[in-house]
Amino acid sequence: MNIPNYPLRRIRSFVRRDSRLTEAQRDALRTLWPQFGLPLTDEPVDFFTVFHREAPRILEIGFGSGQSLLATAKAHPGHDFIGIETHQPGIGALLLNIHIEQLTNIRIFYGDAVEVLKQCIPDRSLHGIQLFFPDPWPKRRHHKRRLIQAEFVKLLITKLKQGGELHLATDWQDYAKEMMRVLSDLPELVNRAGAGHFAQRSSQRPIVTKFEGQGKRAGRVIWELQFELH
Repeated sequence: MNIPNYPLRRIRSFVRRDSRLTEAQRDALRTLWPQFGLPLTDEPVDFFTVFHREAPRILEIGFGSGQSLLATAKAHPGHDFIGIETHQPGIGALLLNIHIEQLTNIRIFYGDAVEVLKQCIPDRSLHGIQLFFPDPWPKRRHHKRRLIQAEFVKLLITKLKQGGELHLATDWQDYAKEMMRVLSDLPELVNRAGAGHFAQRSSQRPIVTKFEGQGKRAGRVIWELQFELH
């Protein structure tokens, strides 16, 4: 597994986290990455060649340990899923579970989402983009580091097909309100729940992940947004 160097960007999709790989995760990265990993290249990926079929494609940014992505891919075998993550233990865990479940409809990028989107994802190639529980950067002085900003969302829009969905979730109320403002201000997007309204829980989030469960136990409400490109 080749580890890329990350150039500095004004917007970055990740925060570096220090944690150790288990031996099983390390083995998965070594043995399964060649089958399920996608290289960070300077050319857009041909997803028909990657998946050997034409199917709806969903991109998940920052999948963590991959619990939700795995469950969704298992529930929707007719869709193809692309995950982006920078946390190697999470990638290793997802690879292990892909192997256990014998799934063929998931591929993974190891890298910053901004780089992957700009370099590897063809324009108008995705039926959906999902980003669940991005770092909320709760301190006001850190809000400028939040991923959901107009510049980044405009980049996401270029990758969606007409009618494609941008699906977000957070357990921080002030971030949810900021997400709603950013998305609602872009004329290309329409709120599927109605102007100013948050969505109900989607089938694209079929399980409560460990991270989501922690937020609920802390008393935080889950806020969900589903916007469509028209």
